[in-house]
Amino acid sequence: MSTRPSIGEPRGRKPKRFLSPASIMIYGILIVAAIYYLVPLYVMIMTSIKGMPEIRLGNIFSPPVEVTFQPWVTAWNSACTGLSCEGIKVGFFNSMKILIPSVIISIIVASVNGYALSNWRFKGSEFFFTALIFGAFIPYQVMLYPLVIITRELGIFGTLTGVIVIHTIFGMPILTLLFRNYFVSLPPELFKAARVDGAGFWRIFLQIMLPMSVPIFVVAVILQVTGIWNDFLFGVIFAGTKNFPMTVQLNNIVNSTQGVKEYNVNMAATILTGAVPLLVYFFSGKYFVRGIAAGAVKG
Repeated sequence: MSTRPSIGEPRGRKPKRFLSPASIMIYGILIVAAIYYLVPLYVMIMTSIKGMPEIRLGNIFSPPVEVTFQPWVTAWNSACTGLSCEGIKVGFFNSMKILIPSVIISIIVASVNGYALSNWRFKGSEFFFTALIFGAFIPYQVMLYPLVIITRELGIFGTLTGVIVIHTIFGMPILTLLFRNYFVSLPPELFKAARVDGAGFWRIFLQIMLPMSVPIFVVAVILQVTGIWNDFLFGVIFAGTKNFPMTVQLNNIVNSTQGVKEYNVNMAATILTGAVPLLVYFFSGKYFVRGIAAGAVKG
């Protein structure tokens, strides 16, 4: 004789408590991390819209009594970045001239490399891949002097072309690894079916692989944009004094020892310098997570 539960007896899983010890710890860590990163940004924004008399009062956390955007105008148009006082806009356009071709060329070449290494095995492919991976973990500082000599002999030292070439080369290993791992994670039956139908190297890549690879391309764009835009070392060494990118000019503004220290202008220039990678990640962050999860860290 079977026993049946009474009508009023609860069924199903026991509901989880929202404020369990684990959730309290997780949310606590997230809140502390958010505060850690947001407080400096808040101070920067508040300082950048204050006048110098209000800044001298010393209360960095207070909102401005009188909002002014003149520091932003000064930072963009007339802040002194060394001997010239043309603002940080010059560095912005130099950074854009470096960023766009470096990102496009490195991603195109690396995507083809990753595709070839994942689907078209050739003699020496494993050695080539190992060499690329080895190159991804060599410190930049080790190769600075040889690169200076090479770019000097090629006649591109002190030019934007030299900086573009350096960024393209150094972005190649890690991007090739990302694309190779992503293409390996795709169903191999698609590649085999295309080969049976007579498709060649470029047709498979352009018509099959590329439409399926939007997430990993977004990952590559975010990594390259962030790395190239935030770079200081290559810009200060290889660009030349007339082609300094935005990060180098920001350093010149902040570390200037002439005249009054304009903290509001410094903060505005800092926010302007970091705006591009922040906006790129803000509008494409979900694709970044998808790309990483879909194969960027798979072997």
